[in-house]
Amino acid sequence: MLVKNDFNIVTLVNSDGCFDLQFRKDTRHERTNSPTYYRWKAQFVVTAPKNDVKILEKIKSEMQCGEVTISKDQARFSVQKIGDIAEIVVPFFKKNTLSGEKKKDFELWAKGVEVIQRNKGKFLATWKKNDICTLIEIHKSSAKYKTRPREPKWLEMAQTLSRAK
Repeated sequence: MLVKNDFNIVTLVNSDGCFDLQFRKDTRHERTNSPTYYRWKAQFVVTAPKNDVKILEKIKSEMQCGEVTISKDQARFSVQKIGDIAEIVVPFFKKNTLSGEKKKDFELWAKGVEVIQRNKGKFLATWKKNDICTLIEIHKSSAKYKTRPREPKWLEMAQTLSRAK
């Protein structure tokens, strides 16, 4: 989908986009005894130098979802709502195909998004064992497509949850 002035989301995402799937630990400090929750989270991110924030604003306008933030010298467009990811981002990139490694990364991520969307609103403990195992495998497989893969912090807990069923 081209917009005036050679603006092409696919080209930007091929170079500066990220399809992120992570297993998170959240502690609710404001609640009595600070309960801890684990959850799977997907997000779509495009970064740019702070001076290029207008490009990210165009992506937000084009996609009709997400947020643009600036921190230090970097601007960041991100979509974190699983509904927006499943209904807007995934169909967009299925229609407007990425290339090379980014395409493979997206395809894995889209499968993960499908699992997370299917289990939206359910406690992780009630998920099917197979869904948790699928996300663990996708997470491991997608690491090879990341420029700077991060060490997964809580993945052992996800594996424990998948064995507990």
